[in-house]
Amino acid sequence: MTTIYYVGYGSDHSEDFVYDIPEGHDFWLLITTQTPAVFWVEGEIREYPANHAVLYPPHQKIYYRACTDTYVNDWIRFDSSESYVTETTLPLGVPIPLTDPEYCHELFHLLAAENYFNYDYRELSIDYLLRVLFNKLHEAYQSKERTPHYQVLLDLRKSIYHNPGAEWSVAAMAEHVHLSTGYLQALYKSTFGISCMDDVIQSRIRLAKEKLIYGPLRIADIAAQCGYKNVEHFTRQFRQIAGCTPRDFRKKGASH
Repeated sequence: MTTIYYVGYGSDHSEDFVYDIPEGHDFWLLITTQTPAVFWVEGEIREYPANHAVLYPPHQKIYYRACTDTYVNDWIRFDSSESYVTETTLPLGVPIPLTDPEYCHELFHLLAAENYFNYDYRELSIDYLLRVLFNKLHEAYQSKERTPHYQVLLDLRKSIYHNPGAEWSVAAMAEHVHLSTGYLQALYKSTFGISCMDDVIQSRIRLAKEKLIYGPLRIADIAAQCGYKNVEHFTRQFRQIAGCTPRDFRKKGASH
């Protein structure tokens, strides 16, 4: 069971902000930063750039402060008996660089909303969201050393996933992220384990599957919405990935 005492979302603080709790709290504290900050870590005062997360267990010294004109963070005070919290392998009191800070920021937003409103599934929703947040922290902690272009590539991948039907090409993507086509392709493949154009195709077929099962559109219209200029090209790529034609896929979906 998890109990949230308070969630702060996008909290702004002035340049003289200091948070100093020598004996720690009686509960857990998780913060993520949107601006640079100074932390007490392993007996030293250290400055860290924006987009870090720090998890403090009960009764551990807490000290952090602003080091620029403004300090902005998300934070949550909570108790939990769940093993993913109490037995976590995350470093405690040590900032972790976030690989997807915008995603984590949105999770805090959702946690704040669920905590504020007394919905029927409030406790279950809070637990699910906190689990996802901890999963993202583990991903960040266990991830390989990131290239300087990682965030740019991640933003590009999000754009592809959010709008797979756009006129994506390697040249257009390279211009978007200000990299050469060859360098983009090499970086993208080494970062995500798939080429940028294969990622576009996978995203398009995934969107097509949803529209085939849950929508009434004609196959030609679905092809157009997924970025294909002709149905034959769409059908060929769909069969290569799904193992059947779009029409057969729709029939199978309707039979379940």
